[in-house]
Amino acid sequence: MDAVLLSRLQMAFTLSYHILFPTLTIGLAWFLVWLEARWLRSRRAEFLTLYRFWSKVFALSFGMGVVSGVVLSYEFGTNFAPFSAITGNVIGPLMSYEVLSAFFLEAGFLGVMLFGQNRVPPWLHFFATLMVAVGTLMSAFWILAANSWMQTPAGTELIDGRFVVSDWWAVIFNPSFPYRFSHMLVASFLTTAFVVLGVSAWQWRRNLPDREHGAGSAIKMALAMALVMAPLQILLGDLHGLQVKRDQPIKVAAMEGVWETERGAPLLLFALPDMHAERNHYEIGIPKLASWILTHDPDGEIIGLKTVPASDRPNVPLVFWSFRVMVGCGLLMLLFAGWGAWRWWRRRLVHDSIWLRSLPWLIPTGFVATLAGWWVAEVGRQPWLVYGLLRTADGASPLPAERIAESLLLFVVVYSLLFALYLFYLKRVVQNGLAAVAAQPLTPLLPRSTAVSLDEPTGQKE
Repeated sequence: MDAVLLSRLQMAFTLSYHILFPTLTIGLAWFLVWLEARWLRSRRAEFLTLYRFWSKVFALSFGMGVVSGVVLSYEFGTNFAPFSAITGNVIGPLMSYEVLSAFFLEAGFLGVMLFGQNRVPPWLHFFATLMVAVGTLMSAFWILAANSWMQTPAGTELIDGRFVVSDWWAVIFNPSFPYRFSHMLVASFLTTAFVVLGVSAWQWRRNLPDREHGAGSAIKMALAMALVMAPLQILLGDLHGLQVKRDQPIKVAAMEGVWETERGAPLLLFALPDMHAERNHYEIGIPKLASWILTHDPDGEIIGLKTVPASDRPNVPLVFWSFRVMVGCGLLMLLFAGWGAWRWWRRRLVHDSIWLRSLPWLIPTGFVATLAGWWVAEVGRQPWLVYGLLRTADGASPLPAERIAESLLLFVVVYSLLFALYLFYLKRVVQNGLAAVAAQPLTPLLPRSTAVSLDEPTGQKE
């Protein structure tokens, strides 16, 4: 067993597990802001019911995200101690900023958001919801700033074997950060849109009382979000692809399965990359389309994998197929968003149809696309931890392979149990539905003379 490979697998597993939850909570937090704003403005009971229902989903997912995310900080010190020492001047402050700003902001207002409704004035509760949503963005900002610096390092010098910051603005706003940050945020909103679509479609079809408590409105709001985010994600993906081609051409070569530098490269719909033979088997492609997409010129040049030694290439099959899974999921979500818009225009949006019955099956699509995209980004960067400057083998801790294998197995078992419990409770929340949430009273802690009632459509003080 290879200790470095096992450390990479352990980090990959825990990171892939963790990212599922921020992907949902970032978008869901802003969906809650929108729902509460609609409630405060219109006083329509369905918006309050939807807010209370989706806040339960948010609470479960947020808790799982916090628990699974804490482990990653320890893995930097245990599995990648040399990396932590070499990059500590850069990564350490960025991670600290995330804790001191985003985590403290979320922790400070989360209790008010989840348990303060009808216990604080409506404006204060809305402010708490807004602050939690802002905290999710700030968390993504700092984490992606750190990770993007590893992809496209800037603003630092390597002195005596350690990175020293010369320009913090260049470190944070490194060449890949704007593209990766916006790409991740839109992925979160798109994922949330299809989660809300899938759950609300199931509730509309299976729980008739839920139709009276906002299931149809949730479908419309989520579809509107998907109609904006799906095309926007494709645009951002194109811009990000141009940046990756400029700064990490070997990653692009792996994504497209290009071994020899060539002009007019085809877009491969199917191929079996062979790293030993340095070629692809069973290619099926569209002529010149890859060059046109990546350079906006059908005869544009794409640098091949053979321009660097084999030791400097990533795992080509994994990057190649992860990229196609990501793009395929994105196109599928765009197709269903467009299909839904057509049905909405025809005023048949919530009529029983193949579209409505298919939505629950599309709930995992955004998560799969996000995971595949992260694998493209992280595996495509290999064999570098800091691209072009620090190899993964030089940043890994010299641990016994057996100990890493044991801890990896333990992580898989424990995390699988946690995920099963998460799905169990999430299923209960969804099956109870909107009607059950609407029937639950909001009990104030304040005296009746000063309590603010949100149960009544008028929201007047009792």
